[in-house]
Amino acid sequence: MPTGRELALLRLCALGLVGPQPHDPLVAVQRLGALQAQDLPGALASIALRVEGHSHAAVVDAFADGRLVRSWPMRGTLHIVAAADLGWMLSLTAARMLATSATRRMQVGITEAVANRARLIADEVLSVAGPITRAALFDQWREAGLLNHPQAGVHLLGMLCQEQQLVLGPVVGREQLVARLADWVPSATHRDRDAALAELARRYLNSHGPATAADLARWASLPITQARAGIAAVRDEFDAATIDGVEHLFAPQLPQLLADHRRDAIRLRLLPGFDEFVLGYADRSFAVAAGFEERLVPGGNGMFRASIVTGGRVVGTWKRGGTTKRPSLVIEPFAALSATDQAAAQRAFAAFPSPS
Repeated sequence: MPTGRELALLRLCALGLVGPQPHDPLVAVQRLGALQAQDLPGALASIALRVEGHSHAAVVDAFADGRLVRSWPMRGTLHIVAAADLGWMLSLTAARMLATSATRRMQVGITEAVANRARLIADEVLSVAGPITRAALFDQWREAGLLNHPQAGVHLLGMLCQEQQLVLGPVVGREQLVARLADWVPSATHRDRDAALAELARRYLNSHGPATAADLARWASLPITQARAGIAAVRDEFDAATIDGVEHLFAPQLPQLLADHRRDAIRLRLLPGFDEFVLGYADRSFAVAAGFEERLVPGGNGMFRASIVTGGRVVGTWKRGGTTKRPSLVIEPFAALSATDQAAAQRAFAAFPSPS
């Protein structure tokens, strides 16, 4: 029965950070289902860390040719998903998220008239220009008098993405261009609701297990009854362990994967902020010791710092210092790191995927 460190190591394996990795970033993302991506550079690195060779350029290429996209499919924030999967995921989650955010849209001045005008402008501009920067789209909305609050633009963009009119597509530098979803993703996969729930549960448990129905509900912005229904549909595909009185499901091959790659699982690694190892679960105490989560998310403001992980535990945070040409690693350990761990952190930093 996995507990403590063993649970963390199993999850590192399930999440694709340990063991054999695919060549194609699309395969890595499809396996995860989705990964949080409000910090685009960090999200690109998270994907690269799950692809053989850890190539940042390969991940950017997957956006350039339309295999991967970024949108608002869950938890009211940006995620990266396989382009073909976005439609059926939004069919499960969008209505609930749009309803939940309706009051906030009104607070920032997005009336139905504003929303309708924004839809028309976006469609007209993008049908002629193709993908454009977020700033260019916001300029069009601003000229039409639609952005009378500092946050109106991003709320309009998120709404139109959840309505499946727009999507964030090719990566240019440190930003993504906005495209019409129908143009950028012409071959979306469609599933009925029951099949979509089952597939989302299957992908989540395969890539995040051992995990619970509560983990899935929180991760996917689903009511717990729907999370349980999705899991029930695929329950016979997974093994189970009871941890603290709660059933956790995981892929049958996962324990052997850890046995084969334990040395890799326990080694020190650097993860970006918002990586699924920290964000993918309702309870992150398996990875972050009591008293230290405040240092990972200062002030509880939802902005997760990049983490140092060893033995399956978060033991500190890190950031990039120095200059573009001569970057340096700045670490803030929760407790003093040994000389061996400090050297390992420097090696991980030197190999960390980033734009060339």
